[in-house]
Amino acid sequence: MVPFERLEIGIYRAAIAAAIIVCAFPAVAQDGTGPIPENAEARSYGGGWDCSLGYRVNGGDCVAIDVPENAYATGRSYGSGWACKRGYQEVGGVSCEAIPIPENAFLRSSGLDWQCDRGYRQSRETCVPIDLPENAYLTNDPSGSGWECDRGFAKLTDACVPIAVPENGYLTNADFGAEWACERGFFEVDGRCDPVALPANAFLDQESFGPGWRCERGFEAVAGACVAINLPANAHLDRSGNRWRCDRSFQLSDGACVLGR
Repeated sequence: MVPFERLEIGIYRAAIAAAIIVCAFPAVAQDGTGPIPENAEARSYGGGWDCSLGYRVNGGDCVAIDVPENAYATGRSYGSGWACKRGYQEVGGVSCEAIPIPENAFLRSSGLDWQCDRGYRQSRETCVPIDLPENAYLTNDPSGSGWECDRGFAKLTDACVPIAVPENGYLTNADFGAEWACERGFFEVDGRCDPVALPANAFLDQESFGPGWRCERGFEAVAGACVAINLPANAHLDRSGNRWRCDRSFQLSDGACVLGR
């Protein structure tokens, strides 16, 4: 027998031996596709199985996860396989300890931290009473002082002082910027509200700049007065109504609108 034929016979015999071993000793699956081991359940869809809650795959078996006190099994195949219950925090990756909550505080909805009760503010790891000044009210903001001044008062250090509103002025209720503004028809001058001097053929304008008034349509402001616009031929008032421009195909030349060429 030639060497090549002997090699073929050897390969054939090895293949048969391997098949016999596989049939006699089936491989243990580690991906949930073999026989269902103890503490496992058949998958609700497809084939195969998954370890029961509180167990994880180890070889072809489902071994129990060491879940510490005050923790629960997550069912995840990665990580520790457990998480601390609400109100507890992981310590060293092996235990769950209660989150220390000081007096006059409560556990936040996340279950991961605490917050002081209304009327108290956090001072390091404790909750201390809020010293509410006169003319102030408590807020639900856990940060900062925990209080705001009533309407008509401004915060000054730890007190609420009255806002000095001049005659013909009103409170703005703004969180920042001016605390008061002048009524319509008045404008601010050196901390007071003076009346707007409204010329003839004008109306009040509440713009924050300018004299506080605008001329009616067809009039223009000249030296604090509203004078009628002398509209030349082939011209019209623009959008503002206080200026004019030449009609289409006409152009301005020496104060007149002449036909363009």
